[in-house]
Amino acid sequence: MEIKHVTMQDLPDILRIEKSGFTDAEAGTESQYKDRIKTIPDTFLTAKQDGKLVGYVVGPAVNEEYVDDEMFAKSVPNLPEGGNQIILSIAIDPQSRGYGIGSQLLDAFEKLAKESNRKTVSLTSLDKNVPFYEKNGYVNKGVADSEHANETWYNLVKTI
Repeated sequence: MEIKHVTMQDLPDILRIEKSGFTDAEAGTESQYKDRIKTIPDTFLTAKQDGKLVGYVVGPAVNEEYVDDEMFAKSVPNLPEGGNQIILSIAIDPQSRGYGIGSQLLDAFEKLAKESNRKTVSLTSLDKNVPFYEKNGYVNKGVADSEHANETWYNLVKTI
Protein backbone atom coordinates (compact mmCIF):
# COMPACT_ATOMS: atom_id res chain seq x y z
CA MET A 1 0.00 0.00 0.00
CA GLU A 2 1.10 3.53 -0.80
CA ILE A 3 0.23 6.56 1.34
CA LYS A 4 0.52 9.84 -0.55
CA HIS A 5 -0.68 13.42 -0.46
CA VAL A 6 -3.99 14.10 -2.16
CA THR A 7 -4.43 15.48 -5.68
CA MET A 8 -7.55 16.91 -7.27
CA GLN A 9 -7.72 13.75 -9.43
CA ASP A 10 -8.52 11.81 -6.23
CA LEU A 11 -11.76 13.75 -5.67
CA PRO A 12 -14.24 11.30 -7.31
CA ASP A 13 -12.93 8.35 -5.27
CA ILE A 14 -12.86 10.44 -2.08
CA LEU A 15 -16.50 11.42 -2.56
CA ARG A 16 -17.49 7.80 -3.27
CA ILE A 17 -15.77 6.58 -0.09
CA GLU A 18 -17.14 9.51 1.95
CA LYS A 19 -20.72 8.70 0.93
CA SER A 20 -20.22 5.00 1.72
CA GLY A 21 -18.92 5.70 5.23
CA PHE A 22 -21.11 8.52 6.47
CA THR A 23 -24.79 9.48 6.43
CA ASP A 24 -25.83 12.36 4.16
CA ALA A 25 -25.92 14.66 7.21
CA GLU A 26 -22.42 13.58 8.33
CA ALA A 27 -20.67 13.48 4.94
CA GLY A 28 -18.62 16.31 3.50
CA THR A 29 -19.79 17.83 0.24
CA GLU A 30 -17.97 18.05 -3.07
CA SER A 31 -17.32 21.77 -2.55
CA GLN A 32 -15.96 21.13 0.98
CA TYR A 33 -13.58 18.48 -0.34
CA LYS A 34 -12.42 20.68 -3.21
CA ASP A 35 -11.72 23.39 -0.63
CA ARG A 36 -9.78 20.93 1.58
CA ILE A 37 -7.70 19.68 -1.37
CA LYS A 38 -6.84 23.26 -2.37
CA THR A 39 -6.28 24.64 1.14
CA ILE A 40 -4.69 21.82 3.17
CA PRO A 41 -3.17 19.28 0.75
CA ASP A 42 -0.16 18.90 3.06
CA THR A 43 -2.43 17.36 5.74
CA PHE A 44 -4.64 15.34 3.39
CA LEU A 45 -3.34 11.81 2.86
CA THR A 46 -4.66 9.05 0.63
CA ALA A 47 -4.06 5.30 0.78
CA LYS A 48 -3.76 3.52 -2.55
CA GLN A 49 -3.64 -0.20 -3.15
CA ASP A 50 -2.58 -1.30 -6.64
CA GLY A 51 -3.24 2.27 -7.82
CA LYS A 52 -6.81 2.32 -6.44
CA LEU A 53 -7.73 4.83 -3.72
CA VAL A 54 -8.95 2.82 -0.72
CA GLY A 55 -8.91 5.41 2.07
CA TYR A 56 -7.98 8.89 3.23
CA VAL A 57 -7.50 11.13 6.24
CA VAL A 58 -7.76 14.92 6.28
CA GLY A 59 -7.76 17.83 8.69
CA PRO A 60 -6.24 21.21 9.48
CA ALA A 61 -3.43 22.13 11.86
CA VAL A 62 -4.86 24.78 14.18
CA ASN A 63 -4.50 26.31 17.63
CA GLU A 64 -7.71 24.69 18.91
CA GLU A 65 -7.35 21.35 20.70
CA TYR A 66 -10.73 19.96 19.65
CA VAL A 67 -12.73 19.80 16.44
CA ASP A 68 -15.17 22.69 16.08
CA ASP A 69 -18.24 22.27 13.84
CA GLU A 70 -17.21 25.35 11.82
CA MET A 71 -14.07 23.48 10.71
CA PHE A 72 -16.23 21.20 8.56
CA ALA A 73 -17.71 24.11 6.58
CA LYS A 74 -14.62 26.07 5.48
CA SER A 75 -10.96 25.12 5.43
CA VAL A 76 -8.30 27.37 6.88
CA PRO A 77 -4.59 27.12 6.00
CA ASN A 78 -2.48 24.98 8.31
CA LEU A 79 -0.31 26.55 10.96
CA PRO A 80 3.27 26.23 9.70
CA GLU A 81 4.50 24.84 13.05
CA GLY A 82 3.05 23.87 16.43
CA GLY A 83 -0.60 23.87 17.37
CA ASN A 84 -2.77 20.78 17.12
CA GLN A 85 -3.54 18.46 14.23
CA ILE A 86 -7.26 17.93 13.71
CA ILE A 87 -8.82 15.03 11.82
CA LEU A 88 -12.06 16.04 10.11
CA SER A 89 -12.50 12.76 8.30
CA ILE A 90 -10.90 9.37 8.00
CA ALA A 91 -12.64 6.85 5.80
CA ILE A 92 -11.88 3.49 4.22
CA ASP A 93 -13.55 1.93 1.18
CA PRO A 94 -16.05 -0.67 2.51
CA GLN A 95 -14.36 -3.44 0.47
CA SER A 96 -11.00 -2.62 2.05
CA ARG A 97 -11.99 -2.44 5.72
CA GLY A 98 -10.47 -4.80 8.25
CA TYR A 99 -6.96 -4.79 6.77
CA GLY A 100 -5.38 -2.14 9.01
CA ILE A 101 -5.57 0.69 6.47
CA GLY A 102 -7.19 3.08 8.96
CA SER A 103 -4.42 2.45 11.50
CA GLN A 104 -1.76 2.95 8.82
CA LEU A 105 -3.33 6.26 7.81
CA LEU A 106 -3.43 7.38 11.46
CA ASP A 107 0.26 6.46 11.86
CA ALA A 108 1.23 8.43 8.74
CA PHE A 109 -0.88 11.41 9.86
CA GLU A 110 0.71 11.34 13.32
CA LYS A 111 4.16 11.27 11.70
CA LEU A 112 3.26 14.45 9.76
CA ALA A 113 2.08 16.03 13.00
CA LYS A 114 5.35 15.18 14.77
CA GLU A 115 7.40 16.62 11.90
CA SER A 116 5.56 19.94 12.32
CA ASN A 117 5.84 19.95 16.13
CA ARG A 118 2.10 19.60 16.78
CA LYS A 119 1.10 18.96 20.41
CA THR A 120 -1.80 16.60 19.73
CA VAL A 121 -3.86 14.90 17.07
CA SER A 122 -7.58 15.02 17.79
CA LEU A 123 -10.90 14.09 16.24
CA THR A 124 -14.52 13.53 17.07
CA SER A 125 -16.03 10.08 16.81
CA LEU A 126 -19.35 8.35 17.17
CA ASP A 127 -19.52 5.94 20.12
CA LYS A 128 -19.37 2.86 17.86
CA ASN A 129 -15.89 3.86 16.58
CA VAL A 130 -14.32 4.93 19.90
CA PRO A 131 -12.70 1.49 20.55
CA PHE A 132 -10.83 1.69 17.21
CA TYR A 133 -9.29 5.03 18.15
CA GLU A 134 -8.49 3.91 21.70
CA LYS A 135 -6.70 0.86 20.21
CA ASN A 136 -4.61 3.37 18.23
CA GLY A 137 -3.58 5.32 21.34
CA TYR A 138 -6.27 8.00 21.46
CA VAL A 139 -7.82 9.00 24.79
CA ASN A 140 -11.57 9.60 25.06
CA LYS A 141 -12.02 13.08 26.58
CA GLY A 142 -15.82 12.79 26.76
CA VAL A 143 -18.77 14.16 24.85
CA ALA A 144 -17.90 16.92 22.37
CA ASP A 145 -19.74 20.21 22.04
CA SER A 146 -20.47 19.24 18.43
CA GLU A 147 -23.94 19.36 16.97
CA HIS A 148 -22.72 17.96 13.63
CA ALA A 149 -25.46 15.87 11.96
CA ASN A 150 -27.44 15.92 15.23
CA GLU A 151 -25.27 13.06 16.55
CA THR A 152 -23.46 12.56 19.86
CA TRP A 153 -19.72 12.85 19.21
CA TYR A 154 -16.78 12.15 21.50
CA ASN A 155 -13.49 14.05 21.61
CA LEU A 156 -10.52 11.73 21.13
CA VAL A 157 -6.98 13.04 21.57
CA LYS A 158 -3.51 11.59 21.15
CA THR A 159 -0.57 13.51 22.57
CA ILE A 160 2.40 13.65 20.22
